[in-house]
Amino acid sequence: MADELRVLHAADLHVDSPLHGLVAYEGAPVDELRSATRRAMENLVTTAIERQVHLVLIAGDLYDGDWRDYNTGLFVVARLAELNEAGIPVVLLYGNHDAASSLTKQLHLPPNTTSLPAERAATKTFEDLGVAVHGQSYATRAVLTDLAASYPQAEPNLVNIGMLHTCFTGAPGHEPYAPCTIDGLRAKGYDYWALGHVHQRRVVETDPLVVFPGNLQGRHAKETGPKGATLVTFTDGVPAEEALTLDVVRWEHTKLDLSGAGSTDECLERCQAQLSALVAATGETCALRVTLVGETEYNRMLRARPDWLRNEVRAIGLSLGGSAVWIEKVVVATSDSSQRPLTGSAGPLAEIAAVLAELQADPVAALERKDPSLDLLRDLRKDLRAAAESEDDEILGPEELGQALEDAAELLTSLLTSSVSADED
Repeated sequence: MADELRVLHAADLHVDSPLHGLVAYEGAPVDELRSATRRAMENLVTTAIERQVHLVLIAGDLYDGDWRDYNTGLFVVARLAELNEAGIPVVLLYGNHDAASSLTKQLHLPPNTTSLPAERAATKTFEDLGVAVHGQSYATRAVLTDLAASYPQAEPNLVNIGMLHTCFTGAPGHEPYAPCTIDGLRAKGYDYWALGHVHQRRVVETDPLVVFPGNLQGRHAKETGPKGATLVTFTDGVPAEEALTLDVVRWEHTKLDLSGAGSTDECLERCQAQLSALVAATGETCALRVTLVGETEYNRMLRARPDWLRNEVRAIGLSLGGSAVWIEKVVVATSDSSQRPLTGSAGPLAEIAAVLAELQADPVAALERKDPSLDLLRDLRKDLRAAAESEDDEILGPEELGQALEDAAELLTSLLTSSVSADED
């Protein structure tokens, strides 16, 4: 075994995954966004060759699901063949997205690539590298048992690596697949655990070293920040990890403070200055969710003209280079201190205030109740369910619904109290 062993650990490539919420508009870098998962895998292969790694591990969800056609499989085989030509072996397993029961198409993999079976835990030994890799693929999409419990004990006189696609002890936003515990992993005696499934990079434990590298490329607005893989260097059998950034499109949320803005032009000038700084700092194609905050007398206008505002911000993005920025969404969260609250009002204002109060207290319960307490809730529920059948898969998410309610309350307060004030005058 060499004194130094370099292993590149990746997971959750989701090759050819459709990017959620992708809306095309004139000048937007749509082709770059759609090809992002492929180009991130190309970066992975290039990095493996440049860093002269000895072994590449892919810990599940190489694919996003069943292929639409064979081009997805051909692309992956071509990238694995590049590693084969460079003399770099690959060990991969399949996770919940590309489980054996999910893939109806298959292609033979290059001779350097070993896919671990789904029927049982298996070990791939590289005598020349002094490494034993243990793992098991998913037979079905929903694996609810502790797969690691059936992994073999560490082989003596070798570096032992466990590969596992798992939720670990649970992770928000991820299904509870193949749960395990740190005590269970430690009991196997391995030197390193290469995990997959959780899309946020995380070093779970250092003794032994247990790592989620995160997904290789962010795919929607909830997967923000740098994405990539983990380079693990074993020196005399002791591992040390290094995070590598390999994504090609960076998803970010940014807040633009419009407090005290004296005109709409000033609002847009502030947007341009902050977006320009963000793009310069990122150095990648940016997919941005922009939230406008702060107290401004232009709150009502910003909320009342969402289509104009969204496209003004998109125009700013295009002016920064076009192919560098894609505006995913513009959220207005500004306020106006001159507004009067709806509470205490009478007539229609009182009914609207009651609807907002009930929704904000428990939006899911209010919308799912069989017999809504207010007629307006019944109509709103129909509209939301119709919207949920559209391409926007976030429409009924609790966070997004809560934000929408805040926006609605602000806009209604601005419009209706202004109307009441005018009548009183």
